Amino acid sequence: MTNDAFARLPSPPYYAVIFSSRRNGEDDAGYGEAAQRMVELAASQPGYLGVESTRGADGFGITVSYWDSEASIAAWRQHAEHAATRAHGRVHWYEHYELRVAKVERAYGKPNTTPKHDE
Repeated sequence: MTNDAFARLPSPPYYAVIFSSRRNGEDDAGYGEAAQRMVELAASQPGYLGVESTRGADGFGITVSYWDSEASIAAWRQHAEHAATRAHGRVHWYEHYELRVAKVERAYGKPNTTPKHDE
């Protein structure tokens, strides 16, 4: 059984772009559609590896996108539609945000490998 909330990633090294934000709660117009569009658009970019995202009821959220290189991250940052959506978000959707880029050197986890009772 897999959990679609987790990105399926290659073995490191790769890069993570960590976007932490607090929504302002005042202007939701178009936010959901724009967020979905950015995920779809990023997935079509060279070097894109995956994304994981969550947002709490208090408006705080974290989205981590994964990339194969810093050059791929730079190209995504320069994508015209992504740049326009970021600019709109700074004005209309976010009270505060932080963006961090990190190189992932090691990765490990615990997949759900517990058999079902009827297996």
